[in-house]
Formats: sequence, C-alpha cells, structure tokens
Amino acid sequence: MPQKVVVIYSGGMDSYTVLHKAIADGHEVYALSFNYGQRHVKELECAAQVCRELGINHKVVDISAINQLLAGSSLTDNIEVPEGHYEAENMKSTIVPNRNMILISLAVGYADSIKAKAVYYGAHSGDHFIYPDCRPEFVEKMNAVCQIANYDPINIVSPYLHESKIEILRDGLAMGLDYSKTWTCYNGRELACGKCGACQERLEAFALNKAVDPLQYEATG
Repeated sequence: MPQKVVVIYSGGMDSYTVLHKAIADGHEVYALSFNYGQRHVKELECAAQVCRELGINHKVVDISAINQLLAGSSLTDNIEVPEGHYEAENMKSTIVPNRNMILISLAVGYADSIKAKAVYYGAHSGDHFIYPDCRPEFVEKMNAVCQIANYDPINIVSPYLHESKIEILRDGLAMGLDYSKTWTCYNGRELACGKCGACQERLEAFALNKAVDPLQYEATG
C-alpha cells in the first residue's frame, strides 16, 4: 500500500535507485541527506538537484560535529583513499564507525515526527564483505528495535539487501534512470578517479550490464 516514507539519500547510484523505487511503488517520499563531514559534498549536490527536479521534499542535515567522535575513516579523516576492488582488505579504511546506525536512528526520528511508516536505505550484498552495518543481521536487528523505539513502529527497508550493485543498476536501467545525476567516487575532484573501490565497483556494474557509464573519469592508463 502507498504510504509516507523517508529515504536516506546520499546522492550515490544505490540510494538514487532506492529513491526511484520508492517513488515507483507509489509512496509519498521524503528524502533525507546527511553532511557527516565526508571528504566532499558532490553527492549531496547531486541529491539536491535530483530532488529539485522531482519536486520531492528534501532535507540536508549537517551532523559533521560527530566527526570528532568517529575517527579513523579515509572518508572523513585526512587519510588517503585506498585504491583497488571493494572486496580488498584495505577498503576497510573507508568504514565510518557506526555510520548507518546513526543515520538510520536520525531518519527514524524524522519519520516518526512526520508520521511516515518506513525508512529506506541502500544497503546491498556487495557491501556485506566490508561494512557490518549493511549486512542482513544488522538490518534485521535495527528493524526490530525500530518497531519498539517509538509509539508507532517504523519499518527499516533495504530493497536491494540481497542483491548486488550489478542488479541494482539493472533495475535502475529498466526504470530508465539517468545515472549522470549521481556521484560515486570517494574523491571529490572534478572527474571521478576510476581507481577507488567505489568507482571500480560502479564501472564493473555498468560493464556487466553492457551499458556505458555517463560519468566522466580521469585518465587511468
């Protein structure tokens, strides 16, 4: 049944697909983005532009003050972003401690305040190796807690939890989505680097879907 939902929307290709999936399902969508002190704001700029074009209610919340508590991630600290495939051991430096628990908790508070029934976020199976807060056990436990954390239960929904980025992109392409309106690269330069784990996983997803990524990349040769 169509209902009011909150979508945690980073501006990346996964959350972009989740946003459109919630819209396609007929829900009244409220997009929520967070500035948690990440290395750059290019994703947030993409998110804002998409929501303006779609006429979706969109909040960008600055929680960057929490960075003083969450040290050690190459996404928030002055640590070099690693290169290589997402499943490489060095990609663990991209973990922001407890990020999804914090973001989901804030999104659930927002959902309760606007009487929304669910919070959507874009965890997928490709994240399971590196990120504990994208694994099915985490989502199940967070959902259980969010059933009792307020007077009205809030469902935690990860529509692609058991699917890969390849399958997310396949679904998005079938919906006719324009992925030039997303940003994936961990670096915030003018062009995507093509070398970090996020870029490599994205490029692999396009290649395996026999599609061309509309983003421009720095020369990698």
